[in-house]
Amino acid sequence: MRKFKINNILSKITIVALLLFSASCTSVKPPSKPLSLGPCPLPTTVKEMKQNVYHTVAPGETLWRISQMYNVDEEMIKKVNKIFNVRDIEIGQKLIVPDASPRKDVVTLYPNSKWKYIIIHHSATDVGSSTQINNAHKNRGWEGGVGYHFVIDNGTCGKADGQIEATPRWIKQMDGAHCKANNMNERGIGICLVGNFSVEKVTPKQMRSLIFLVEKLRKFYKISNARILRHGKVRNAKTECPGRKFPWSEFLRQLKKG
Repeated sequence: MRKFKINNILSKITIVALLLFSASCTSVKPPSKPLSLGPCPLPTTVKEMKQNVYHTVAPGETLWRISQMYNVDEEMIKKVNKIFNVRDIEIGQKLIVPDASPRKDVVTLYPNSKWKYIIIHHSATDVGSSTQINNAHKNRGWEGGVGYHFVIDNGTCGKADGQIEATPRWIKQMDGAHCKANNMNERGIGICLVGNFSVEKVTPKQMRSLIFLVEKLRKFYKISNARILRHGKVRNAKTECPGRKFPWSEFLRQLKKG
């Protein structure tokens, strides 16, 4: 019974530390078994029920990453979807994930000395996801697509409220395209919360995921609280991002408490 209770409060978020250093990371191959560095507090009412689910491939997602999200063997996903080459999957493709556990967010931490800041943004839209932002940024002519390193969803566009999406820029350890001011694209980790926080509030699940993610990033990369900034507070940045209603004081209070 004790084991059952413990299993019910396991995190939906997996943090992975890669032991091999790769600054460019254009061909990073994650380890076969992720190393959990700590759970994100979740309601204890969530039950571990397995079922077949449909998953829409997002930017940067691989079969390995999807298999880790649902705790399903990669070969099973390949077999059910008749995939012969793991490189054949595309953004927007719908996959059947058989006998899937409740989804957990897989966040990989790559040793890299370039990350000195964490910059918080909002999408300034009511709806969105990594895929939608990727399309919008590509339409602007950004070859790298989505400019942020992480996107925290608000429950729209088929994503869960508070879901953390790691983008290709993070997975490949690329410079961002989220804050040109003060050279933050080269040294700042960009996190975007979906929503327009000039007119609406951050959801509780988004805030919880943001605090968890920032905690892990700042500890791993040794980033001080003074270097965790709102986009609009970066020197020479002329924007109110992440919005007038973003609860910055509450965010910092919870961050320090954690």
